[in-house]
Amino acid sequence: QVQLVESGGGLVQAGDSLRLSCATSERTFSDYAMGWFRQAPGKDREFVAAISASGGAAYYAASVKGRFTISRDNAKNTLFLQMNSLKPDDAAVYYCTAKRISYSDTVVYTTLYDYPYWGQGTQVTVSS
Repeated sequence: QVQLVESGGGLVQAGDSLRLSCATSERTFSDYAMGWFRQAPGKDREFVAAISASGGAAYYAASVKGRFTISRDNAKNTLFLQMNSLKPDDAAVYYCTAKRISYSDTVVYTTLYDYPYWGQGTQVTVSS
């Protein structure tokens, strides 16, 4: 099983920034397409951003496009989510996800059904 550990969440004011990290001990990290989802209390888990295994392609939910940036450092086996201009409705538990690929992949994946591996999440709270 792939182990994913999120960090970087916290309490911030509206308009502030945070950078989330997702670390893995998986030595073949570059073989995985990755994503971020979030879930607020009482709501369904929703897609935030995704990145291809090579890092060459990315896709964002409309609600975060222009404010969030997903990136990865395959040499350090780490995924990032830079979140700028945070809003109160960004508050949620943020989850890192992974999908193993078996070929040279430039595809991004955006649904819950795509991802078999999940971290435990990190809490982001945004006050107005």
